[in-house]
Amino acid sequence: MDLKEKAAKIKLLAFDVDGVMTDGSITYDENGVEYKTFNAKDGHGLAKMAKYGFITAIITGRNNGTVDRRATDLRVTEVYQGVKNKLPILEAIMQKYELDFSQVAYMGDDEPDIAILEKVAIAACPADAVNRVKNVCNFVSENDGGRGAVRELCDLVFDSVKDSEQ
Repeated sequence: MDLKEKAAKIKLLAFDVDGVMTDGSITYDENGVEYKTFNAKDGHGLAKMAKYGFITAIITGRNNGTVDRRATDLRVTEVYQGVKNKLPILEAIMQKYELDFSQVAYMGDDEPDIAILEKVAIAACPADAVNRVKNVCNFVSENDGGRGAVRELCDLVFDSVKDSEQ
């Protein structure tokens, strides 16, 4: 099965945050408050997926209120922060929506994401992901994390589903 055929079956798109939805930079002010910068085009892609009934999820190892705010703005369906072992969280989301791995796309950029990437139909990463992640992915974005990689995956899935319905 080629990538577009796999993409046409996707119902759930899940994402890491740092290095995927952001460029991986972590900025603190003098009071220790953490800031993140997100890409508007990535955001439009996620919002479009939500609008058309796709389940979207964030599963990230860090805790940050900015992620909650961004997720709310984009109508992200499921948000899990402070997660060290991400696979059980993804499996719980899948169980909740009665999905299997053939219906899931996940984008990650570093070693904590590999356990998920090895199981999902579309294992995606930004262009600047670490090599160990790139080696297990069947979709490597042309864009870096926080620079359009999320949008590229959203467009692939959206267009593939749309094409399969025609």
